[in-house]
Amino acid sequence: MSDALHVKGRILVGPDDVRDELWVLDGRISYDRPRTARDLRTVDGWVLPGLVDAHCHVGLDRHGPVSDDVSEKQALTDREAGALLLRDAGSPSDTRWIDARDDLPKIIRAGRHIARTRRYIRNYAWEIEPGDLVAYVAQEARRGDGWVKLVGDWIDREAGDLTACWPREALAPAIAEAHRLGARVTAHCFAEDSLRDLVEAGIDCIEHATGLTDDLIPLFAARGVAIVPTLVNIATFPRLADGGESKFPRWSAHMRRLHERRYDTVRNAHDAGIPVFVGTDAGGTLPHGLAAAEVGELVTAGLPAVAAISAGTWAARAWLGRPGLDEGAPADLVVYDRDPCDDVRVLTDPRRVVLNGRVVV
Repeated sequence: MSDALHVKGRILVGPDDVRDELWVLDGRISYDRPRTARDLRTVDGWVLPGLVDAHCHVGLDRHGPVSDDVSEKQALTDREAGALLLRDAGSPSDTRWIDARDDLPKIIRAGRHIARTRRYIRNYAWEIEPGDLVAYVAQEARRGDGWVKLVGDWIDREAGDLTACWPREALAPAIAEAHRLGARVTAHCFAEDSLRDLVEAGIDCIEHATGLTDDLIPLFAARGVAIVPTLVNIATFPRLADGGESKFPRWSAHMRRLHERRYDTVRNAHDAGIPVFVGTDAGGTLPHGLAAAEVGELVTAGLPAVAAISAGTWAARAWLGRPGLDEGAPADLVVYDRDPCDDVRVLTDPRRVVLNGRVVV
């Protein structure tokens, strides 16, 4: 006779699919009570699939790559907060060892950032010139888990402001090569200038997207290009602007403008049908474990609660090609005391976290 975990209450399989109970047997979900199983443990409450952080960096801090011990602590912090699926949007560290740990969140890697020479944070990226972009994109497509991460813009010290990093003629063949190898491409973009070239070159996603303007929104929507706004990170823009004011006043003023319109940008994108997903940018200067806070930021921006939750659960998992609370799927779920659709602040305080069928919190 096998042991089973019995989960009951309100099982939020999807925004319009609520069930009363499920069982976990051998680490996987079943909606049929196992005939040969006894209940080892029962948990109850409001149940969601494990949260998704679609933009974080396990194995990275503000100075560059970190030790495996620090990477483990980062992953555990996400797990404690209920984030059980992470898209690592660029890291120089080799975190493949995490895949063998059934007590740590599942990670989808984008390889290492690819940036222009001296146009990104030191020790983070491959720093190359446009002629090498196709080769490095191919390399990181093979190294990652179906994603490649470009740095689309960064401060240009000569211009004193954010400018695009790549010419259009370099982007199109590089993105095409990633697609040929079965990988999608995303790019860090704060400003406006790089967005049209990236989208018209075939990119799949834009990180931050603070430069998304009303004239570009129809293009994003028509091409189905997703955005991961990382609003918890954009909240740091005023502090960054203050720090750079004396040396780069144009850049500082630009960063403040992008920050001031951040909520309008995200709300307008969502209203136009652009896919919006939860990501925090944890692991650089921000701590891990902020996925629930990002859901709250999306609500502040004007997304309905169910849409914001979906951006960090059901829709995000479908976008990344990973199951939710599906029959036979790995039992990765989070249990709450109250309905998070009534108040997303509930997400910051999970009652139980179940990973691969084990109660870990």
